[in-house]
Amino acid sequence: MGAARRDRADEAAPAGPVLRLRDLTLRFGGVTALAGLSMDVRRGELLALIGPNGAGKTSVLNCVSGLYRAQEGTITLAGSGGANHALHRLPPHRIAALGVARTFQNIELFKHMTVLENLMLGRHVHMRGGVLSGGLYLGRQRRREIEHRRHVEEVIDFMNLEPLRGAEVGNLAYGNQRLVEMARALALDPAILLLDEPTAGMNAEEKESMARFILDVHEERGITVVVIDHDIDVIMDISDRVVVLDFGRKIAEGTPDEVRRDPAVIDAYLGHAREEAAVGAGA
Repeated sequence: MGAARRDRADEAAPAGPVLRLRDLTLRFGGVTALAGLSMDVRRGELLALIGPNGAGKTSVLNCVSGLYRAQEGTITLAGSGGANHALHRLPPHRIAALGVARTFQNIELFKHMTVLENLMLGRHVHMRGGVLSGGLYLGRQRRREIEHRRHVEEVIDFMNLEPLRGAEVGNLAYGNQRLVEMARALALDPAILLLDEPTAGMNAEEKESMARFILDVHEERGITVVVIDHDIDVIMDISDRVVVLDFGRKIAEGTPDEVRRDPAVIDAYLGHAREEAAVGAGA
């Protein structure tokens, strides 16, 4: 599946970077989570961000989506019509409105609401209307509501969630909750989708299903995807390009095959494995 997919990606190479991170430094007290990180996300690619625990992967997504504010550096989104947006200066809701959507390592759904209601909330940045039109459900507001509902129903169909659309999210199996969280991000109609550990806690069958959904989202909907995952087999199978972090720095990037053979990557992973083994032996 992965090799054939990457061949197709090579035939239609992305035009250029849609997201640029330059000299990004993020500190928490005396801990440096990101240390002068620079990287690009190319338009139309499926980019994987990997590294040992504590490498700074989730910190990157948090900075891009506005949850963290880096002390140094810039994050630039290339918008439509040649406009550039300085994401490092914007709050999360403004970044979402520009087409940057994400999922979280820990599922962040409204557990007492239905699948449909959760996805409708994913459209919130596109909803407009005053108190009068919203309260009375008049004219333009009614047409907008119908359009938002149509878009959400299309996402539900795309993610095969139709049988679950009226179910409370808290009653769903864990794997289905993961799918709902991705569907809610898709309801925003994003240009870039940031996925933080989408297969975490899943069994082998659920991981295979999620990997296929990620590929479908990328290929059929044309969405640029940045994904973090600890399952290296999944990452190497679905990604066009891989960026490797260690201690908040980029130590390698390239195709999955190139990264797999990179001595710095092998050393980083094996080195951390040795440290954990040594700690376990001394406990």
